[in-house]
Amino acid sequence: MSKISDEMINEINALARKSKAEGLNDEEKKRQQELRKEYLRIFRQGFKQQLDHVKVVDATGKDITPRKQKN
Repeated sequence: MSKISDEMINEINALARKSKAEGLNDEEKKRQQELRKEYLRIFRQGFKQQLDHVKVVDATGKDITPRKQKN
């Protein structure tokens, strides 16, 4: 699994600041979109992995995790 690196976040933030301050050229806009797409892919992958390991219990302590999640 890939991980969101500090370098990726720094580059995303730098492009966002530049976009607000002076605008981006076509190459920078393309790079910004690539970074955003990769960031979201990694984030969603990690979030799905977290949800796959969640166990749902009711007030009595009975496991009520949906069958789809147990597989």
